[in-house]
Amino acid sequence: MELRPGHSALVTGGAAGIGQALVLALARRGVFITIVDFSGERGREVVSLAEKEVAKFHKTGLEFPPVIFVKCDVTDSAGLAAAFEKHVETYGGLDVCISCAGIVTPIMFHKDKTDGSKSWRRAVDVNFLAVISTTQLAIRVMEESEKPGVIINVGSASGLYPMYADPIYSGSKGGVVMFSRSLGFYKRRGIRVNALCPEFVQTELAAKVDPKFIKLVGGYVPMEMVVKGAFELISNETKAGACLWISNRRGLEYWPSPDEEEKFRVHPRTTRRKYVDVAPVNIQIPQSFEKIIVHTLSQNFRSATSVVRTSLRFPLEANDVLLKIIYAGVNASDVNFSSGRYFSGGSKEIASRLPFDAGFEAVGIIAAVGDSVKHLKVGTPAAIMTFGSYAEFTKVHSKHILPVARPDPEVVALLTSGLTASIALEKAAQMDSGKTVLVTAAAGGTGQFAVQLAKLAGNKVIATCGGKDKAQLLKDLGVDRVIDYKVEDIKTVLKNEFPKGINIVYESVGGDMFDLCLNALATYGRLVVIGMISQYQGEHGWKPRNYPGLCEKILAKSQTVAGFFLVHYARFWQQHLDKLVDLYTSGKLKVSLDPKTFLGVHSVADAVDHLHSGKSVGKVVVCIDPSFGHQSAKL
Repeated sequence: MELRPGHSALVTGGAAGIGQALVLALARRGVFITIVDFSGERGREVVSLAEKEVAKFHKTGLEFPPVIFVKCDVTDSAGLAAAFEKHVETYGGLDVCISCAGIVTPIMFHKDKTDGSKSWRRAVDVNFLAVISTTQLAIRVMEESEKPGVIINVGSASGLYPMYADPIYSGSKGGVVMFSRSLGFYKRRGIRVNALCPEFVQTELAAKVDPKFIKLVGGYVPMEMVVKGAFELISNETKAGACLWISNRRGLEYWPSPDEEEKFRVHPRTTRRKYVDVAPVNIQIPQSFEKIIVHTLSQNFRSATSVVRTSLRFPLEANDVLLKIIYAGVNASDVNFSSGRYFSGGSKEIASRLPFDAGFEAVGIIAAVGDSVKHLKVGTPAAIMTFGSYAEFTKVHSKHILPVARPDPEVVALLTSGLTASIALEKAAQMDSGKTVLVTAAAGGTGQFAVQLAKLAGNKVIATCGGKDKAQLLKDLGVDRVIDYKVEDIKTVLKNEFPKGINIVYESVGGDMFDLCLNALATYGRLVVIGMISQYQGEHGWKPRNYPGLCEKILAKSQTVAGFFLVHYARFWQQHLDKLVDLYTSGKLKVSLDPKTFLGVHSVADAVDHLHSGKSVGKVVVCIDPSFGHQSAKL
């Protein structure tokens, strides 16, 4: 959500500490605010401060107060409900709700001899149960107004790991974290619920903690960082049911990391999501079709391949699917495949596989299915990421079918290129927000998605490219700093403008570019290698390079160099493809297709040459069946 003047927010615990800071930060955006707090005197003081900020955006007289205060104990459900009613009555709806009210226990747990009604039970009521009530009321208001909204529940880093001095506070904040994360499904209704978990901030609450302990965890977190985290959760529409951990040691970091979460995630055993947004299409199945085969091992794709005609054999195997291909995607690694680099064994063993089918990815229409295939329908769109995509028809096992909405070229771009960017940034780069991200060859098929996903995650993005057309594309995609190596020296720009180094590098060029990126990597930085296109078509093929001193270099700064090969992450393909399609159809993700047209199987070699010429901009796609491609409307 992009906050604008006139949006409204309700903040509990808004009269002091983090709550007060967030109220004033919202007011500086021109947001109308309801402050809910137990302290009337402080509440009215904050109202006065916030009104001055909001007034800067609303010069003319308003018919209602821009900031209102409701004195209320958040554990009083009736009083809390009345506060929401007053907010809606005043502002007509609710865009943001933030639960900030919180207390520590006045008696140490192991010394508490009371019934807990005025100590630990009271802390649980304020810190956790009131958050549940506030969240429930906010969801009702947002659903009734049929407007999207954001709910932020302020937890604590003490809810992520034990706070031995106050187990009740730690436990109640842990409840806030898991409660908020469990509500991620409300995103389907346009409502995002997230948890904000800062370490110690210099407030009255934190003043009760032993200063020695605060020093051990790196000192107080600046309030500005907490505010930045809250606005990150408000603006980042890719996050729902997320927990943002804020610390001096690691900055802003989503918790748990994607890899940690994956260890414990239970995947329901359900049928894959089906996209049937178009009427089934009748396919005329010929007796034979054309395809591209690799007949000689060579990094020169044109000389290694040829177009052959082959017959269609029926019946299909029980679990097979016949796909009529409409569009096929071109990849830099097509030349690696044609030279046999993706097969194990010696040169003679690899040569014994010849001839083999070429092409990695395509979209089309299901033309026929085997007897055991019940979940896929003839005439519906589908995508594949298997060998043999440079063909008019291809047979694959049904497990390789990825249901899609339409057989459009934009969907092809989301396959190998989009999935590489999405999965590599999440799994290998462990990308969160607030980082500096460098993407090399950024105007290519996968780079265009890497820069956009990094921006959507709340990062500063640097991109390299060669040529003014590519530079303009990247600027249009929102890149913060475009480096056109034809007019600027990349090394000089990185050294002068980013002296602290780069946190994440998404690298696909290899060679000298890899060296440059490694030298520019910050402490704790992660460099992810998704390719090395500069080394694919050397005079003697793919010649490995030596990197002396690599271990010493990454050890000195606790850096990580990670390789990423998409086939090793097949279990995530459908999940990430769904996400990419959702981002694309909602207009949050753009797909750039190279403008040069390639029609039919016989144009594939030209398309591969075009990609490796360095002149392509965006994803290079071949329309295998021009007659069908021109008929269908775009996504």
